[in-house]
Amino acid sequence: MSQPAPPFVEPLGTRHRRQRLAGLALGAATAVAALPALAIVSFIVWKGWPAISWEFLTEMPVSGMTKGGIQPAIVGTLWLVGVSLLFSVPVGVLAGMYLSEYAGEGWLARVVDLAIVNLAGVPSIVHALFGLGAFVLFLDFGTSILSGGLTLGVMTLPVIITSTKAAMQSVPHNFRVACWNLGATRWQTIWHVVLPNALPGILTGVILQVSRSAGETAPVLFTGAAFYLPILPTSVWDQTMALSMHVFALVTQVPNVTEELKYGTALVLLGVVLCFNSFAIALRYYLRRNRRW
Repeated sequence: MSQPAPPFVEPLGTRHRRQRLAGLALGAATAVAALPALAIVSFIVWKGWPAISWEFLTEMPVSGMTKGGIQPAIVGTLWLVGVSLLFSVPVGVLAGMYLSEYAGEGWLARVVDLAIVNLAGVPSIVHALFGLGAFVLFLDFGTSILSGGLTLGVMTLPVIITSTKAAMQSVPHNFRVACWNLGATRWQTIWHVVLPNALPGILTGVILQVSRSAGETAPVLFTGAAFYLPILPTSVWDQTMALSMHVFALVTQVPNVTEELKYGTALVLLGVVLCFNSFAIALRYYLRRNRRW
């Protein structure tokens, strides 16, 4: 009876060459993905840095926004992002928690998952029209920071829900079983074990939410952002300027604006987003270092 042929073993040198080629291909793909982002950031910094000064950051716009600073736009952006976070983070985390720990695999969970996926694909201009109809007109919040922040919060809910669900499902099931065997309830297990270990993943969704909220124009254009309002807001019922809207106005609506002012405003918007992201990334790194698995 004939013996089966031994399996083919690739020579060691060939395997090393394949590994090097794979590493080079992956590195090239990473460079292709990173270079456009680096080029955009470098160009904005190069064109906008001459405009950056303390006066530019702390003064009101004057002469029809062709001179002066952008303080109202910076403060207004912080207001809008803060309101959107206060709404979307609790709602998104609780919804993701329910889908991960309570909903199971029934038809209702599948319908909700499908709705979340569809909501994530809706263009921002449609969210703007929803915010105009729901918050500005129906709930009578008017064109205000509250309406704009809630619209941004609704727009970014899918990312937070999805990241929360994925992060909580990534926590080993043995953690839950151990807690239940010790007599803990499902909620105690979620609050004291699952949620702390899932926080780094949840923060990933929050980081994306902050970046998108600070950079969106259409939702705040219809619901809360003013074209020119050289005063600082004092409550969520006020209108406000916003950096994204201000960049749009300077580039398309205001004549005789210097390039330094346009790119300087864009650079400040980029800096605000990077500051938010850096804080969230540092917090996520700290939580990951202290994770129990």
